[in-house]
Amino acid sequence: MKILIVEDEPVLLMAMRQFLEEEGYVVTTAASFTTATQALNDYDYDCLVIDIGLPDGNGLNLIRQVKNEEKPTSSTAVPTTQPGLIIISAKDSLDDKLLGLELGSDDYITKPFHLPELNARIKSVLRRRFFGGNNLIRYGDITVDPLSHRVMVREQALDLTEKEYHLLLFFLANTNRLLTKAAIAEYVWGDYMDMADSHDFLYTHIKNLRRKLLEGGAPDYLRTRYGAGYIFSTAA
Repeated sequence: MKILIVEDEPVLLMAMRQFLEEEGYVVTTAASFTTATQALNDYDYDCLVIDIGLPDGNGLNLIRQVKNEEKPTSSTAVPTTQPGLIIISAKDSLDDKLLGLELGSDDYITKPFHLPELNARIKSVLRRRFFGGNNLIRYGDITVDPLSHRVMVREQALDLTEKEYHLLLFFLANTNRLLTKAAIAEYVWGDYMDMADSHDFLYTHIKNLRRKLLEGGAPDYLRTRYGAGYIFSTAA
């Protein structure tokens, strides 16, 4: 899952990025309103963690921007639900909290906070946004526990790599949709894809994920659309 953190305190920003990347998220950071706006224009995200007080603007206006503006779609864009929104603030202001919730944010956390608490809130928002609030994600014969990163097929555990696990989560969050190779790579590898010459490496990860699911006893849910991308579906 891809996250944008908007925070102007360098130490906290670095700590959040490192912690969440270790938890397996693809993380982009912005230290100002201007860079956050550019990041929102360039990419799609599953969750936004936004500080209210920024040196060149108000984080609440970023939320307004996300809620009110529609970016033009491209050939690599994936139709997704709006991202989850978590506000962070240096002060426990009831007015800010209420306004943020009225604008459509999902949660509000006050500094100082523990990073595991932030992670728990992100997971909760993502479950609500993409998986109906369920603690376990079930699709056909596949069950995923996002808290433990455990994947099972017909109650038998699968041994997936980190990238294979996040590929599977991305497919499960976008079932029955045509996903281009560029969109998959961007969501799973994030900003590092800007330096890639091609998406050839993606084939290996998808091939290995498909093989492990089949060996575990799952039907072949992954449909290849040659020249276009992939569709993850239980439909024949």
